Amino acid sequence: MPADPVTVEVVRNALIYTAEEMGVALRNSAYSPNIKERMDHSCALFDAAGRLLAQAEHIPTHLGSLAWGIKNLIAHLQEADLQPGDVWVANDPYLTGTHLNDVTVLEPVFWQGRLLGYSATKAHHVDVGGRVPGSLSMEAADLFEEGVVVPPLPLVRRDKPVEDTWRLILSAVRTPEMTAGDLRAQLAACALGRQRMQDLCARHGRLEDVWERMIAQDAALARRRWSALPPGVFQAEDCLELPEGLAWLRVTVARTDDGVAVDFAGTDPQVRYPLNAVFGVTVAGAVYALKAALAPDLPMSEGVLQGIRVSAPPGCLLNPRRPAPVAVGNTETSQRVADVVLRALARALPGRIPAAGCGSMNNVAMGGVHPQTGRPWAFYETIGGGMGARPGRDGVDGVHVHMTNTMNTPIEAAERELPVLFRRYEFRPGSGGAGRWRGGCGIVRAWTLRAERATVSVLTERTVVPPWGLAGGQPGAVGRHLVIRADGTEEVLPGKGTVELRRGDTLVIQTPGGGGYGDPAERSPELVERDVADGLVERSPPR
Repeated sequence: MPADPVTVEVVRNALIYTAEEMGVALRNSAYSPNIKERMDHSCALFDAAGRLLAQAEHIPTHLGSLAWGIKNLIAHLQEADLQPGDVWVANDPYLTGTHLNDVTVLEPVFWQGRLLGYSATKAHHVDVGGRVPGSLSMEAADLFEEGVVVPPLPLVRRDKPVEDTWRLILSAVRTPEMTAGDLRAQLAACALGRQRMQDLCARHGRLEDVWERMIAQDAALARRRWSALPPGVFQAEDCLELPEGLAWLRVTVARTDDGVAVDFAGTDPQVRYPLNAVFGVTVAGAVYALKAALAPDLPMSEGVLQGIRVSAPPGCLLNPRRPAPVAVGNTETSQRVADVVLRALARALPGRIPAAGCGSMNNVAMGGVHPQTGRPWAFYETIGGGMGARPGRDGVDGVHVHMTNTMNTPIEAAERELPVLFRRYEFRPGSGGAGRWRGGCGIVRAWTLRAERATVSVLTERTVVPPWGLAGGQPGAVGRHLVIRADGTEEVLPGKGTVELRRGDTLVIQTPGGGGYGDPAERSPELVERDVADGLVERSPPR
């Protein structure tokens, strides 16, 4: 008997809630502030063929690439003799997507002796080895300089830890206790997902027929949404900032008979810097932009993905050849993929697409030796910026935009764990692009080092080319970062690089604002007065 519509909806929503519950379990049991405070993790459920069934509303870069990476992992596990009680781990970005810091943990789910599906988590581990604390460096020449590369390996076999795998991972990182705690948190989240899937089978029987109907329904709904894209070919380009110039991303978006084609032909070749994005990241950025523009309310599943065809020439920035370095491609290039696809969609759907957001995850990775414990410490965070203005509404001030979706690291949590003292954390006045609708303001975040020394990597975008406005709106302000030394001298930092700090030095990060939307001359005087009163813009001098 085919699955009835009520059962399909009950199971669909139970799976979505399970993925959300997995995220809560992962957050609550993690060790690192990056996961337990910022929630830099994602959870999803898959069927036995690796088709996406449900995901939580976590990190777009993780989720879009997870659906791509799980199929790769499953292909590598064909000869692995999977059994109940097994859990596998991998972080090789050319298999799993994203970058080495994002560790994927995958647990097969069995029911009545047969493989039912998979429970999966992906979490950003603060340090995975490599040249610098935090493992993000513009100096990495290839993948192997970015940290330990873990191919698909058993983390647990028949409910027993595989000591060789744990030893391989923990011996390569600067913070093994934190890494072990975060891995155990991922194991707990996967176990919860497995238990909930088995509970569903206990209530409803084997669910393959339900999943087939669920995916078919989602595919039909998505096809109707993709058909809202008008006929034609819509092109756009945008750029990344390299030390010696710009690298260009180019895209063509077109409606097809059953969905949408996104082609990145014409994108610049891969570079020697870690701004290359593995193809899973490229898929994630394109899927995010299309879904946000055309189908924001549809539940995400394999049915939605079926109608999206993404292509990028091998050897280009968005589909590099192994072992090109890719650590920053996951954070920064993913943002530009979303931007360039949205810019193409703005030509296809005028009046529906916002101006560019800050366009960067504004990464700060740091570490050294803790003065109180004498042990290595490492910390990583992304910092929000301005959201682009929207048709009919201002951009949001000081938020994570597009591909990140992480939370803020509370100052109290950072100061408790790290030898730093925060000096500023505030909106950046005047950084939002002018327009009938103003772009969101960026953020100023500054802290002083309280250890003898630390290595800090700042990896950001939109410090040269500002976030673009739309419909006559002005661009947002570019980012600007500096170090104020203990003696009061200031050093302006490049958008990407590593710097050594000593006790008393202060790092100041000023993130970009969002682009404006519409003619600034049409902005309501009441809105101008409100922004001036709130300290978000300065009053224009009289003419």
